[in-house]
Amino acid sequence: MTVEPGTRVLKASTGPDATEAIATAAACLKAGGLVAFPTETVYGLGADACHGEAIARLYAAKGRPAFNPLIAHVGDVAAARRLAEFDAAAEKLAAAFWPGPLTLVLPKRLDCPVAALALAGLDSIAIRVPSHRTARALLDAFGGPVVAPSANRSGHVSPTTPAHVLADLRGRIDLILDDGPCAVGVESTIVALVGAPTLLRPGGLPREDIERVLGYALLNPAPSEVEDAPLAPGMLASHYAPTARVRLDATAPREGEALLAFGDAPAFDGMVLNLSPRGDLIEAAANLFSHLRALDAAGATTIAVMPVPHDGLGEAINDRLARAAAPKP
Repeated sequence: MTVEPGTRVLKASTGPDATEAIATAAACLKAGGLVAFPTETVYGLGADACHGEAIARLYAAKGRPAFNPLIAHVGDVAAARRLAEFDAAAEKLAAAFWPGPLTLVLPKRLDCPVAALALAGLDSIAIRVPSHRTARALLDAFGGPVVAPSANRSGHVSPTTPAHVLADLRGRIDLILDDGPCAVGVESTIVALVGAPTLLRPGGLPREDIERVLGYALLNPAPSEVEDAPLAPGMLASHYAPTARVRLDATAPREGEALLAFGDAPAFDGMVLNLSPRGDLIEAAANLFSHLRALDAAGATTIAVMPVPHDGLGEAINDRLARAAAPKP
């Protein structure tokens, strides 16, 4: 299999070579790289869930039009409990279906280390414990949560073989762990447990199996809920809307405003946070949600936002800023 420079393919089935491949992939993730790996559902594109700039590079590689919340993959339930608050329903479903093709959307813990960009600024987190041997070996070697949307360009068919990944992402990512085709072939089922249990996305685990364990029917999200406050992949992009008013394309802050800067910022005595002093869109994407939250929490009534270019990740950054600036009901 011929690969363009910049993307390595390592066999990860069995034996010493597979052990070395897993170690190489874990080191790549720790260095902020992007690694495609198989799960029982589809091939995922992995990045360190706690590394904002790595996640921004993941969005850039996929060409995603907006910053959707990403699923954090972990090795076991104990690791999941370190990221999210589990209620009785979550414990039941985790005990019944993890490891496996089920993603749970849960309230995040206050000390959750996952980057705000991966959560799309939300107070909830989507978590899965995959069952695939290579995914589990990689998570164990890495030792932390890994976000992994499907390893394809945005809008393309999800990949179930390494060849599919190469067709979309050759030269755009660092490494592919090749362990043959995926068994399930469709994405994980997503259930939200941040209110009444709701099926957000059908997938590799049937609704009926989940309802049998819970003892009651799952709700379906109302169209208005999908539009206004989606929680997970497979739905419209969710966003963090600050309490403060947001004023876009500001060349200079006005009296009483806080400033969300980009590049060279004007002198200003008020609250200032800079998305990227060097004008780097990857750094800006990594800081977007955390900076908005910090200015909002500091008590700003209006946040003036300097212009951000629309090319590359700038399109998604500006999409989020426009949503944050939209009139509130």
